[in-house]
Amino acid sequence: MDDNGRSRAGGTQTAVRERPTLKTIAYMTGLGITTVSRALKDAPDIGADTKERVRLVANQLGYQPNRAGVRLRTGKTNVIALVLSIDDELMGFTSQMVRGISEVLGGTQYHLVVTPHSFEKDPMVPVRYILDTGSADGVIISRIEPDDPRVRLMTERNLPFVTHGRTDMGIVHPYHDYDNEAYAYQAVQKLVEKGRRRIAFLAPQSRFAFYVHSRIGFERGLADFGATEVPMGRVTSETPLDEIRAYAERMMRSVEPPDGIMSISGSATIALVAGLEAAGKKLGTDVDMVSKQSAEVLNWIRPEIYAVSEDIRQAGRELAKALMARIDGVGSELLQSVAKPVPSKMAPRDR
Repeated sequence: MDDNGRSRAGGTQTAVRERPTLKTIAYMTGLGITTVSRALKDAPDIGADTKERVRLVANQLGYQPNRAGVRLRTGKTNVIALVLSIDDELMGFTSQMVRGISEVLGGTQYHLVVTPHSFEKDPMVPVRYILDTGSADGVIISRIEPDDPRVRLMTERNLPFVTHGRTDMGIVHPYHDYDNEAYAYQAVQKLVEKGRRRIAFLAPQSRFAFYVHSRIGFERGLADFGATEVPMGRVTSETPLDEIRAYAERMMRSVEPPDGIMSISGSATIALVAGLEAAGKKLGTDVDMVSKQSAEVLNWIRPEIYAVSEDIRQAGRELAKALMARIDGVGSELLQSVAKPVPSKMAPRDR
């Protein structure tokens, strides 16, 4: 090859492979371009065998639709935006949520775009950006507040969305949630069954809707089962882990430490355990603990913990299905679901 990129045979070598198009797939399958396009859109009048054949060739070629062209023709982006807080729990939350959503979107025309943000900054920024740029057909948001301004804005602007959590603002919208009230109530019951009466609750920040739900369940459990609360002050599940550990150590060295602890967060629970052990207390002897987790991890490192799982992967699936249905015009009131607490497969009572 010479310096001009010509082969010794005198031809010009193509340096960059051309991007495959609908025309390429049509040529490879022997089908019409319209048929290929409708097969990729899962049109009901196209046979299953034809769809499979087209998708196989499209995958082999690495075909990706031209989003700009799709948007010009249809007014749609074929993008689902997941606005995900980077402050979320580290133990599997993000990966499991994305995995569940992707499982539902696979084989559809939709592509998932993750938009990270921090609640320490303005949570409205990513939603406003999506609305102002028209960069997504629908949005999934989490860390819901009882009166959530993001929900109000997307409702006013008619942008399809679904929330991981419920609001309390008189707006009917799609959501998938976890029954934190039931979890907290059952956690108190479990601790009392173990003979514990002085119970501390590591809760989320009070601005979030699931704080309200879990707090109701916790207080109802205290009243029904005859236990009392050991306050944890300003420490929440969003407090830095080193501060949670330090507070737990001080709390367990106090004159009247708790003999039971309920945690809303798996990663925060690890910090709690480190703190109580630094204070010379033994988990399962001096204090019992019930914790929620988003991945089957806690019982691998501390089998004494009674862990309750929140299936974040399934939540991702439910959120994706609800959002696609909402984009297709299904009523919001039909797209609401709440998952029940499930004891870990490795919970102490199961071993």
